[in-house]
Amino acid sequence: MNDTIVRLREQWSDPLLTALTVLLAVMLFVIAPLQASGIFLFQAFEFFFAIILIAGVFVISGSRIAAVAMLAALVMATVAGLLRLKSPSILDLNLFAGAWLITGSTLAWVISPAVFGQGRVTYHHIIGAVLLYLTIAVIFVSLFTFVGSAIPKAFSGLAVQDSPALASSLIYFSFTTLTTTGYGDIFPVHPIARSLCNLEGIFGQLYPATLLARLVTLEIAGRG
Repeated sequence: MNDTIVRLREQWSDPLLTALTVLLAVMLFVIAPLQASGIFLFQAFEFFFAIILIAGVFVISGSRIAAVAMLAALVMATVAGLLRLKSPSILDLNLFAGAWLITGSTLAWVISPAVFGQGRVTYHHIIGAVLLYLTIAVIFVSLFTFVGSAIPKAFSGLAVQDSPALASSLIYFSFTTLTTTGYGDIFPVHPIARSLCNLEGIFGQLYPATLLARLVTLEIAGRG
């Protein structure tokens, strides 16, 4: 069994960085907006993609701890989904936020060594760095949810209430903050919310300008 996992890691570890990037991008930018329409079919797609995400994380890391953490996040999200169907409340909202936080943190823990570890930098490593960038936004989505659910009117233009459309709105706000786009339709009001936005904005500026740019340089040098 261990030999099989080792062979899978050697063969698929790098391509999986690209595959997981595409998968997470689809979940964030396709499934979440469609889920906001309230169609249950797209929630089922999200569940299916989450299972693939867990399998990919396990192959890349070979860590049972990472797999268990991702499974725990999936269970939390499933329970939250069932509670939402029965009676929407602040509990399932926080369960969803906890699931996203565990997912994002586990992905960052698994992907970072795979991207920035020793060895030749390839195209897949650069795409993996993009995956890490997306993961930063996911982590802040969960943190914004916790703050918004605990502090009423922490954000102007965004009501943090349990609904299928909330995830899409928070993803939108997180990425406009990470990329410092700042359209102004949603903005933080409470000091804690503002502090989190400042922190995400700093990550969003420094990460592409330092780590991601360095990886691109190393990949070009390795190609030569």
